[in-house]
Amino acid sequence: MYVAVKGGEAAIRNAHRLLADRRRGDRSLPSLTLAQIAEQLSLACDRVMAEGSVYDRELAALAIKQARGDLIEAIFLLRAYRTTLPRFGYSVPIDTAAMHVERRVSATYKDLPGGQMLGPTFDYTHRLLDPSLGRDGDVEEPEIREGDDAKVMRVSDILAQEGLIEDDGDVPGEEIGDITRTPMEFPMERDTRLQALARGDEGFLLALGYSTQRGYARTHPFVGEIRIGEVEVKLDVPELGFAVTLGRIQVTECQMVTQFAGSAKAPPQFTRGYGLVFGQSERKAMAMSLCDRALRASELGEDIVAPAQDQEFVISHSDNVQATGFVEHLKLPHYVDFQAELDLVRRMRGEHAARRDVQESMPEAAE
Repeated sequence: MYVAVKGGEAAIRNAHRLLADRRRGDRSLPSLTLAQIAEQLSLACDRVMAEGSVYDRELAALAIKQARGDLIEAIFLLRAYRTTLPRFGYSVPIDTAAMHVERRVSATYKDLPGGQMLGPTFDYTHRLLDPSLGRDGDVEEPEIREGDDAKVMRVSDILAQEGLIEDDGDVPGEEIGDITRTPMEFPMERDTRLQALARGDEGFLLALGYSTQRGYARTHPFVGEIRIGEVEVKLDVPELGFAVTLGRIQVTECQMVTQFAGSAKAPPQFTRGYGLVFGQSERKAMAMSLCDRALRASELGEDIVAPAQDQEFVISHSDNVQATGFVEHLKLPHYVDFQAELDLVRRMRGEHAARRDVQESMPEAAE
């Protein structure tokens, strides 16, 4: 047994050395720097920060480099690092209405107060490979116009003026839940559901959101508004009597507008689905808002007929770190378990063969 353990340690050590070698790649090529990853693979960093629940571009870049570009492994690394950090308090809710907007589009109103801002987006590209990117050529400087500090009106505020959309809702008076410190219990309140969705796997939520559009839930959504920009993060300091600005972060916010036929308690109106994530990640924010709206089925008196409306199914399977751990643990040694099942299958096959022999011999005995 001692020899086996030592042999296992040597094999693991050599596997780590081989991993480091493959991570470095061809030594004749320059090594990737964290700044290059953070600046030129910024959307990958945004996803790792969002699902890793840590807003730090340098750490996200480090995790991506260490994981050789495997984003789920990078998210796992960042989550693990997050558990070592002390927590000094909770910031006050960010004010996205005061966002320094870089991109803002709506699919419901063409002429918005404040205008539509396309910003940096793939939406209008031709999806053709650009061979020129294989060379280190000059990039034309973008045109930037001066903005102002005025708050940009939300699309939901336009609908609210006519009473056509449900209220925005109030922040709960009791302490907000924290899924990183308190075990999840079902049914979950919306604040904790949104936390779970915000760090849920983008692909999983995208598939669920797509399922609602294909009829696996009673929704007909419109993108009320997507906005990307920087917001201030503030911490309320009791000794000072006011909130102190800690810094600015980039976020993506999406409000999905969905028709609601009404119930005994509420008239026909539009309802909201909400998504908010770190960085520029509008696909994730849209998928999150679709899932948020679907998960409100019980609250709105709708029948639960689809997977996206089942909060235990959605929340329990949306975390890619948990999913990865459970799936990949199958690679670990299961020798004893398998031998037990192997013996069981052999025994069942023996009993099956014995019964078959008896059945085949029965006609002969009757003759």
